[in-house]
Amino acid sequence: EVQLVQSGGGLVPAGGSLRLSCAASGFASDDYAIGWFRQAPGKHREGISCIAGGDGSTYYADSVKGRFTISSDNAKNPVYLQMNDLKPEDTAVYYCAADFSASDVCPLIGSEWTYWGQGTQVTVSS
Repeated sequence: EVQLVQSGGGLVPAGGSLRLSCAASGFASDDYAIGWFRQAPGKHREGISCIAGGDGSTYYADSVKGRFTISSDNAKNPVYLQMNDLKPEDTAVYYCAADFSASDVCPLIGSEWTYWGQGTQVTVSS
């Protein structure tokens, strides 16, 4: 059974930094992708970053490019989302997601992902 456990998050002033982590279990091999999504109150879920299951290529939404970095220490477990220069509009519940994939691309579309973490709140004060 695939499980994703998230940690990190919290309250930070604008301009600050936070790091989220996502630990995956239940994958028999390294052929899986990890993505990060967020959902603010009253808004649709937004895909913000992912790391591909094939060659580990990384992808970012324009809204976070240059400020957020997705990375991993060892074979995509855990996967981190380093968030710098946070803005009040980054306030949301953040989720990691995973799916079996050996592709060198990964979609920032929530419906394309099967497994989800429990979510963690990130609040950026102005």
